[in-house]
Amino acid sequence: MRVISLVPSWTETLVRCGVDVVGRTRYCIHPTDQLASIPIVGGTKDWDWPAIKALQPDLILLDREENARFMTEQTDFAWHATHVKSIADVTKETRRLAGLLKSPHLDELADRWARIASAPTAAWASVQRLPGLIEWGRKPTGPIDTILYVIWQGPWKAVSRDTFIGSILSAVGLEIPTFEEAYPTINLDSYDPATTLLLFASEPYPFLEKKAILADLPFPHAFVDGEAFCWYGIRALEFLEANQLT
Repeated sequence: MRVISLVPSWTETLVRCGVDVVGRTRYCIHPTDQLASIPIVGGTKDWDWPAIKALQPDLILLDREENARFMTEQTDFAWHATHVKSIADVTKETRRLAGLLKSPHLDELADRWARIASAPTAAWASVQRLPGLIEWGRKPTGPIDTILYVIWQGPWKAVSRDTFIGSILSAVGLEIPTFEEAYPTINLDSYDPATTLLLFASEPYPFLEKKAILADLPFPHAFVDGEAFCWYGIRALEFLEANQLT
């Protein structure tokens, strides 16, 4: 099947599994060496409809959390929308895609996700073993009671445990709070700098470019690989297989 994927994490996964991806978004950047020849047809919230029509796909792949609703309203081409909010969801959705695309490689990935989902987890081992670490801004000097996974500044926004990112963090022993919203605005003044660790994700906000400013914060903090925690295809799977605590 000729597939246009408008979901970056699925694009990477499908290409690596040998699926015929004929169109992608500008945010689909992995695997770099294989994407150069695949046309860009827009972003995750917009598209170049004439370019899509010219490619005549058999399927347009979407995700409910990432793509705009209007993309499901066209009737020229078949579409499929995944919905990933946890490790259990990605296991189910990978299996569904395997059947839809008749891909034994996706079936194998679903089996690997199922093993991850059933594996026991343990508490975060130590500062020396922080999964997804790019670099420390300031290491903790004492026990940590609260971990906040921060995705935005101005205002500060974090991630709740009840998200895909939250389930990945939990799987590697990093428990974050549960909030009423999936991606709440937070007030750092409400947290104790002595016992709170901030994890600054490398995406979607460019925290790595703000290291000098963030150094003024009184909190211990680290810069972590945002793609490893939120790209729910093969990238997060390989990250978990390398880092899950048992």
